[in-house]
Amino acid sequence: MSEEYKIPEDLYYTEEHEWARKLDDGTVIVGVTDYAQKQLHEIVYVELPDTGSETGQMEVVGAVESVKAVSDMNCPIGGTVVEANEELLDSPELINEDPYGEGWIAKIQPSDLDEDLARLMDPKAYREYVAAQAH
Repeated sequence: MSEEYKIPEDLYYTEEHEWARKLDDGTVIVGVTDYAQKQLHEIVYVELPDTGSETGQMEVVGAVESVKAVSDMNCPIGGTVVEANEELLDSPELINEDPYGEGWIAKIQPSDLDEDLARLMDPKAYREYVAAQAH
């Protein structure tokens, strides 16, 4: 019996189970996927990236800690962190409750968006990747 994971159609995905959503203003919101939060179980702490810090694609920008493990958060997009979701400091469970909404991690001003997005998986590819992981 395979578990169903939410995989929104408007996102790009990494093999490490992070997501990126392109916004109309050219920035990108990033977070961890539904699959990742279910694997981690109850998230108890989030280490956020510093606003203004630079990151390369797939560089570690923070961490997500659960009752089971600590996992690095890799940034799917290179650029400058323009905002971190400070609400997660008091309510890390938002990642479990709403990983693609209230549980976002950071907003990035990308340095080379098209090139970075080309290296990420689309929803169909990610769905197949997750299905292969589950076996």
